[in-house]
Amino acid sequence: MREISTAIDIRASPDQVWAVLIDFAGYPAWNPFIREASGEPVVGSKLTLRMYPENGRPMTFKPEVLAAEPGKVLRWVGHFIVPGLFDGTHEFTLTATPDGGTHLVQSESFKGLLVPFLGKMIEGTQRNFANLNVALKERVES
Repeated sequence: MREISTAIDIRASPDQVWAVLIDFAGYPAWNPFIREASGEPVVGSKLTLRMYPENGRPMTFKPEVLAAEPGKVLRWVGHFIVPGLFDGTHEFTLTATPDGGTHLVQSESFKGLLVPFLGKMIEGTQRNFANLNVALKERVES
C-alpha cells in the first residue's frame, strides 16, 4: 500500500469549498487535473472522471462514491481494469479553521499488485493534487 497527501488553507468556509468541489460541471473552468467530471456526490453512485496528469495521457475512471458529507468529506474508490490490480481510494477532507476558513486535505491510498511498479506515476499524482488544491483555492477565494 502507498499513500500520498497534500493540504492547503482556503479563506472560505467549508460549505463554500464544498459547493465548488461538487460542482462537477464547473471543473473545466478551473480544475487542471480533473478537467471533466460528472455524476452525483451520493454514497454508492458512480462518478465519471477524466484526469489529465501533468506528464501523461488523459485517463477516464469511474469510481464509486464511498462518503459524501457536505462541508466535511468526499471519498471515492476507483479500480484500474479490475479490483486488486491498482485501486485508489481518493479523499477530500474539509476542516473548519478558527478564522472561518477551511483546511483542505486531499489524499489517496493505493493498493494492488501494480503499486510497487508505479512509483513515478504516484509521485506525479501528488504534484497533480497540489496543483488542484491551488486552483481550488483560487476559484473559491475569487
